[in-house]
Amino acid sequence: MLLAPRPFLVSLFEAAVTAADPLAAIRAHLPEPPKGRTIVVGAGKAASQMAAAFESAWDGPLEGAVVARHGPVAETRRIRVLQSAHPVPDEAGLAASTELLRLVEGLTEDDLVIALVSGGGSSLLPAPPEGLTLEDEIAVNRALLASGAPISAMNVVRKHVSRIKGGRLAFAAAPARVVSLIVSDVPGDNPAFVASGPTIPDSSTAEDALAIVARYGMELPAAVMRHLKSGQAGAPLPDHPAFENHVRHVIASASVSLEAAAAKARELGVEPVILSDAIEGEARDIGRMHAAIARETALRNRPFSKPVVILSGGETTVTITNTYGKGGRNSEFLLSLALDIDGVAGIHALAADTDGIDGSEDNAGAFADGGTVAAIRAAGADPRDHLARHDAWSAFRASGDLFVPGPTGTNVNDFRAMLIV
Repeated sequence: MLLAPRPFLVSLFEAAVTAADPLAAIRAHLPEPPKGRTIVVGAGKAASQMAAAFESAWDGPLEGAVVARHGPVAETRRIRVLQSAHPVPDEAGLAASTELLRLVEGLTEDDLVIALVSGGGSSLLPAPPEGLTLEDEIAVNRALLASGAPISAMNVVRKHVSRIKGGRLAFAAAPARVVSLIVSDVPGDNPAFVASGPTIPDSSTAEDALAIVARYGMELPAAVMRHLKSGQAGAPLPDHPAFENHVRHVIASASVSLEAAAAKARELGVEPVILSDAIEGEARDIGRMHAAIARETALRNRPFSKPVVILSGGETTVTITNTYGKGGRNSEFLLSLALDIDGVAGIHALAADTDGIDGSEDNAGAFADGGTVAAIRAAGADPRDHLARHDAWSAFRASGDLFVPGPTGTNVNDFRAMLIV
C-alpha cells in the first residue's frame, strides 16, 4: 500500500480539529436576541476563538469578556479576551474570575448571558471562597493533577472550592436567561464537567468531594479541608429556581471529531475503526492496551483486517509518583505504546491533544512506530527511564518524533490514531 504514514495521520488530526471549529457550531446554536443586553462571558482553551466566532455570527449589540490562557489569541472587536495560566492558576486568573462575576451583576430577566465554555477553564478561573487564598487553590490544583483521578472526579473537588464553578457564574447572573455553548473535552460530554461547569450545576456534594480526596490520597491544605467540612462548600443544585429557562448546547465533542477523522480515512482509502471517544485510565496502561491491539492486527490480521486505522479519544491521566520531567498524557501514552510495539513492522501511531498543546511544552503529542524505541536509544536516551520519570517529551525530542502543530483554537481532548498496514 503506497501511503505516507505520517502525513496520513496528520490529515486525520486536522479533520478532527476542523470538525470542532467553533464558528460553524456556534452559528447552528444561536439563541433569540433579548429585549435587553447581551453579555458574553466564558473561559477555556478555545475561549478567544469562540468569542471571535460569536462576534461574527451575532447580529446585534453585545459586550463582555472571556478568559483564555497566556499565549496567542484570536482577535476580537467587542468581547475582551483576558488571559491567565494553565494548568496552574495565577493572579491574572483570579482577576479574570472577578471580572466575569462583575459582568453578570445586576442583570434583569430581559437580559441574555452567553457563556462560551471549553476545556481548560477550571485552571483559568481560580476564585477561592472566603477564607481561602489563591495559594490554597493552586495547591488543590497541583494535588488533583498529580492524583491520577479522572477529570469528572477532579471537577467535583474543584467546584466545591470555588466562587465561580459548579454553576455559580450562572447563579450570579439570575434572573437573566443564560445560554451555554460548550466545546466538550470530557468523556461522556457531561456539560457540568467541562471547565468545572461555571454555568452548569450538578448534584455532587461537598461530601462527594471529600470522598474523592480520600480515595485518591490527596494531601490538601488544612484550610481547604476545613472548608469542605464546614457546610459552606455546597454548590447550587440543578433544581434551584435560578436555573429555570437556562439552555445548554454541547456544540463540539470528541465523538464528532472522531467521526470526521474516520470519514477522512475512508476518503484516503483506509478503513477506520473507532474504539471509543471516552477512554479513561492511566496513560501508560491505555498505551499498552492500544499496543496489544495494534500488534495483534499487524501480526495476525485480527481483530481487524489490514490496512486499517484505529481511532480513539477520551482523556487519560498520569499519576505522578516520583520526580518528573517534561511531557503530557498523550506523549506518555505514546511512549508506553512505542515500547510495546518495538520492532514490529507496519504500525504507525499519532497521539495528540486536540488543543495543540500536550502538557507544559509546545508539542501536541508525538509519532511512534516500530523503530521509535531504537531511535531513542540511538540518540543516547533510555526510553524506559524516561517513561518511569514521566519525561516522554525528552524521549521523543531525542528521536525527532514530536508533533508540533501549534495551538488549534479548540479542545475536544485526546486524539489517537494507529495506522496498521
